[in-house]
Amino acid sequence: VSPCVDECVRPGETVGAAALRLAEAKARDVGRRRPAGLVIGADTLVVCDAEIMGKPVDRRDAIRILTRLTRRPHRVVTGVFVLAPDGRTAAACSGARLRMRRMGQEEIERYVDTPGALDRAGVYALQEDDPNVEVLVGSPSAVMGLPVEALCRILREFYPQG
Repeated sequence: VSPCVDECVRPGETVGAAALRLAEAKARDVGRRRPAGLVIGADTLVVCDAEIMGKPVDRRDAIRILTRLTRRPHRVVTGVFVLAPDGRTAAACSGARLRMRRMGQEEIERYVDTPGALDRAGVYALQEDDPNVEVLVGSPSAVMGLPVEALCRILREFYPQG
């Protein structure tokens, strides 16, 4: 279920706080529409040179973001918020540090024109054995948009018997 949430980062907000706030807002929005469901909200942000980057506003912004990320090390942070039908909640934040290989301008423009690129924080989507990533330290699943390790810890706390 797609949430209806303003995904803007607030002035002065840290990347972790923003990712957790947005994940919670998404989960609560969906939870209002699906009160009997276990709802998982997640939000991914990218930080490069102290700039927090969400989804690009347009193609030109996507080219700017991806150009920067292929030239500078950066961090990806994903917040996850779980809302159980009985009202219990839990949240976690996970991330990774990355360095991508340097892409040329034409290659960046082709990548930006792939389906879904404008809907992703940082423009790119990590793939298994991704040739565009030279170094990844941390959680690959957080970079992909759902920190599986953190989510499993939360679910084990909610449902320890099974």
